[in-house]
Amino acid sequence: MSRANIVVLTGALLLTGGLAQAGELAISLEGGYFDLTMARKSAQAVFGGSAGGATFGAQVRLGIGRSFYVALGGRRFQGDGERAFLADASGEPYRLGHPLTVRTMPVYALVGYRFSSGKRLVPYAGLGFGITSYREESTVAEIERPTVTATKPSGHVVAGLEWGRGTVRFGVEAMFSTVPGAIGKDGVSKVYGESNVGGLTIVGKVVLSR
Repeated sequence: MSRANIVVLTGALLLTGGLAQAGELAISLEGGYFDLTMARKSAQAVFGGSAGGATFGAQVRLGIGRSFYVALGGRRFQGDGERAFLADASGEPYRLGHPLTVRTMPVYALVGYRFSSGKRLVPYAGLGFGITSYREESTVAEIERPTVTATKPSGHVVAGLEWGRGTVRFGVEAMFSTVPGAIGKDGVSKVYGESNVGGLTIVGKVVLSR
């Protein structure tokens, strides 16, 4: 984890600790699919037609009053593909056979509102900010190329549904994120003019609350 991510994580944890008596505390484990919507063409060129893949994460949520909440979360996506060549944005990308691994790790803080709080089925929505680390690793002719890394501010909007009233609950959540300026300096992303590694994430959640 980068130093910037640690700073965001530490600050959010201090905030959570200071509000520990404010309301319900819940921890969720998440798994689902992340789509690189903001860099779809580049992702499809590298991953051979797919624009994303599996993602996993966790979130800590603290209630404020009856309906508002603050949350801290993080997720991890890693996709394996190949480096690609593209002559121009209207052409067809050609995969070069050189392995390429792409990883994104957002850490974010949210402020949100839970509708119909106290009922068995609770819709919710929120927005927030964070820091996302981006990393590329590749080899060419069995020689490792320099690792490409970037750490950028990110914005996040979420909406979801949570079901249950007991200690263990279940939910589904959609998040849209934007992470401008992480790529676009070379390769197919430069040709396509794509610089944002944000996108749409849909996850299922197991929520443990007290």
